[in-house]
Amino acid sequence: MTDGGDRGEMSALRHAARFARVREAHQSELAEDYVEMIDDLIATRGEARSADLADCFGVSPGTVARTVQRLIRDGLVNSEPYRAIFLTERGREVALAARARHRLVEDFLLSLGVSPEAAELDAEGIEHHVGPETLEAFRKHLKR
Repeated sequence: MTDGGDRGEMSALRHAARFARVREAHQSELAEDYVEMIDDLIATRGEARSADLADCFGVSPGTVARTVQRLIRDGLVNSEPYRAIFLTERGREVALAARARHRLVEDFLLSLGVSPEAAELDAEGIEHHVGPETLEAFRKHLKR
């Protein structure tokens, strides 16, 4: 039999694990948003430039430059100074997976009766914080 201290310690460990998952989701959220936007810009304009990304996200060129450097480091994009930004094969895969996850979450919300506008907006935030088990439950719900 354990005492209350053991339960408190286990609760704290579970809490810490949850925070770690949220931090990880926040880190991947930015990368996924950027690669999706780069993919969209390439599809609509033929290229993605840092200035375009700054306009789309409402951030400074310096913020875009730092984020693009991180994406290069992570193998998601290629770029040279004063040139367009292009997705690597891995970057395209991340963009496709993020887009599919977004559609699934949005479709799930629509199936619950959420308005299209709210579903689109809410899916953008939710998509980055939903685990595989929950996504599978969404898929099963939609197949009914």
